Amino acid sequence: MKKLKQRLLCFFAAAGFVLGAAACGNASNEAGETNAAGSATETQATEEAGNEAAGAVLSVDDLPGKRIGVQLGTTGDSYVSDYESDGSGTAVERYNKGADAVQALKQGKIDCVIIDEEPALNFVEQNPGLRVLPEEFTLEDYAFVVGKGNDGLVEAVNAALGELGEEGVLDEIKKNYTGTEEEVGSYLYEKQDVERSNGTLVVGTNAEFPPYEYYENGSITGLDMDIMQAVCDKLGMEMKIEDMAFDSIIPAISTGKVDIGAAGFTVTEERKKNVNFTDTYTTSKQVIIVADAGNAGAKSSFADKLYDNFVKENRYLYLLKGLGSTLVITIFAVMIGIVLGFLIAVVRTSHDRTGGFVILNGICRLYLTIVRGTPVMIQLLIIYYVIFQSVNVGKTLVAIIAFGLNSAAYVAEIVRSGIMAVDIGQFEAGRSLGLNYKQTMSAIVLPQAIKNILPALCNEFISLLKETSISGYIGLMDLTKGGDIIRSITYEAFLPLIVVAVVYLLMVMGLSRGVSVLERRLRNNER
Repeated sequence: MKKLKQRLLCFFAAAGFVLGAAACGNASNEAGETNAAGSATETQATEEAGNEAAGAVLSVDDLPGKRIGVQLGTTGDSYVSDYESDGSGTAVERYNKGADAVQALKQGKIDCVIIDEEPALNFVEQNPGLRVLPEEFTLEDYAFVVGKGNDGLVEAVNAALGELGEEGVLDEIKKNYTGTEEEVGSYLYEKQDVERSNGTLVVGTNAEFPPYEYYENGSITGLDMDIMQAVCDKLGMEMKIEDMAFDSIIPAISTGKVDIGAAGFTVTEERKKNVNFTDTYTTSKQVIIVADAGNAGAKSSFADKLYDNFVKENRYLYLLKGLGSTLVITIFAVMIGIVLGFLIAVVRTSHDRTGGFVILNGICRLYLTIVRGTPVMIQLLIIYYVIFQSVNVGKTLVAIIAFGLNSAAYVAEIVRSGIMAVDIGQFEAGRSLGLNYKQTMSAIVLPQAIKNILPALCNEFISLLKETSISGYIGLMDLTKGGDIIRSITYEAFLPLIVVAVVYLLMVMGLSRGVSVLERRLRNNER
């Protein structure tokens, strides 16, 4: 009981420290803003001169030698790659999300961000202290992406886009998201009441790219999603949206996991080697986002940030939904890890002591070598995109299998070490009493081994729980992904990450507490 109280005291002290630090930080910011407001006029010229002196990015010509942030896999990434090899000392920082690149810019880790214009305008609107340079980086056309060999779908989508263009539907959808202030929000597309007997169109997207695709009230919406819904209405199909990392969409299309990609894809010759493009449906341009010290804006209070991140539009539900997936994956992966791990351990131990199971032991050793020698994220991606390439299997099941197989390799070695740690005399005593090998193992050796390895098994299950945080790489909504969605909406890094960390911490503390209780009961049984 004393240990539990000490742990709870430590936890609440840490939580209080974090919240206190955040509150103090906000108070300091507010005080700083007040002082800055009083002297804004005096310092404006100084700031501009400072920017010039520091070599701030003011045009495309200033990019060489700077730290440039881009979203991984985008055309902006492709365009700025040339700067890396021109000898100017340019550093290109690649981020999985555009929002992460913007956060890095706000923190001064990079000098600018190159990204599509409409998302850039959204980022700047939500982040005072940033601005978009008037000079464009490049123009580009957007189209939807379809797998090679699926020419029928390309023709069908093109025909639907043509009809929608003639009817003026495409223009209305564009106005609803990228039009004037009066037009935005005034041309909502309504799903049509039509017969949908032609199956389901699976659309792959990256819902962190407003206004083309983003989360709103728990659902994915945006310009691309409305166009895709209109296309499905024309084709008589249901639409299913799969949210995933941007650089995972084309592999998902190539392996048949999704039918079509809709995420602001620019038509490029490099991409044409791997996928087909539909007709273009809009034109955009790459722009440059830079810091604007003269327009820092007012900081939100800690209470406002709590409201925006978790209460507004019930955004806490993203965390709850992700937590449910995390627990399901962990529980079933633990079951697979325990069962398979014990079987492998028995085979390996039997071979070590009796020389039997030669072939099975070889297979087990190969399995352990491969699984323990490769990163779990790579295993997850291989199982999803390669092994289950042509099989329509749910992402949750894929994650359970991947993490279960990975955990089994480590459980097997933990159990084997526990069995080998039991004195050989125990085994020989059981055999001398007339017990066969199976009876000796189950009645004498394994019970002692389990008590010895319980702490190590607990550590493995804790590691497994935390490893599930990479499930988002296959587009699965887990706890970490839920926090990422909130970050992509609010552009606030601190609170979502801290809350996700606290939830993981609470689960780990609960698991550790349960194992401690079990250990005490096992020790009491020995008396």
